[in-house]
Amino acid sequence: MNASSSQSSHTNGVTGGSPDTLLQWMDGLADPTRLRLLRLLEGHELGVVDLCDVLQMPQSTVSRHLKVLSDQGWLRSRRQGTANLYSLAEDDLASAARAFWELAREQTKDWPTLQQDAVRLQRRLSARSHDSKAFFAGAAANWLKLRQDLYGHSFSIAALLSLLPAGWTVADLGCGTGQMVSQLAPNVAQVIGVDSSPDMLAAARQRLSDLTNVDLREGDLEGLPIEDATCDAAMMVLVLTYVNEPADALAEMFRVIRPGGRAVVIDLMLHDRDDFRRQMDQKHMGFAAQTLASLLMDAGFENATARPLPPEADAKGPALLLATATKPDD
Repeated sequence: MNASSSQSSHTNGVTGGSPDTLLQWMDGLADPTRLRLLRLLEGHELGVVDLCDVLQMPQSTVSRHLKVLSDQGWLRSRRQGTANLYSLAEDDLASAARAFWELAREQTKDWPTLQQDAVRLQRRLSARSHDSKAFFAGAAANWLKLRQDLYGHSFSIAALLSLLPAGWTVADLGCGTGQMVSQLAPNVAQVIGVDSSPDMLAAARQRLSDLTNVDLREGDLEGLPIEDATCDAAMMVLVLTYVNEPADALAEMFRVIRPGGRAVVIDLMLHDRDDFRRQMDQKHMGFAAQTLASLLMDAGFENATARPLPPEADAKGPALLLATATKPDD
């Protein structure tokens, strides 16, 4: 091997050491999408379809970044059927490149986008595992599709809601057009819906006009038009990010719930999509799970927990959190 060919073999990809190699490493890790891809592929072998689903990006964009990373030696790939599966080529990296990657991992460990990716990846992997089992399930898998084709999906929600105590009063705080109220009302004694928007409440009244156990009230979440300790449970679904002071809204939620009652909050998991926040006119970029649980505890609740919800396959917004808590008994 001559000198020129030897130099080429060491500067191709991320396995050698030279200024050109250093610049390649920097180029590979300088793009946010490529960082996200490497973090996803360091622990899993994934195809382009998987990555498009998790990153919520078109195939052309994902494929372009995969080619850059592959050409630079960051990735290995193998053929499976008609698709390529990619993974981080960590064992093939030179020690200096591995150290460079460890630095990138450390500096991005608290990046909200990666936490969103992790939730979507878990949903994707779970679905993939389910699909694999379904292949062998035969008639059992066909029965699920047949049941949905014949009877739809809503009956399962109705069955779960019927587990609620029939004598409860439930408050839907930030009820919007009343979709959740309409599902709750047939299963409990009373539903109190509160919203600050007259237009939303007008739509809710039209939707709920046949239900006699629904009480719709106009008001702010930081000053609820509900008497103290009159609700057995209360929920806030996709409204806390619109509130200027979430702590004040949760304190009001605590006030209106009876001792021993339950609180449920569903809202956005912390993200960094400011364009989405501005488009939806939200005040906050979501919440970390621990932050939301702590806000509930600070409001006076106990047994507060918060966890990510598996995103639905066609959902375009940030992932969601489900938080629950109870009001202490007197």
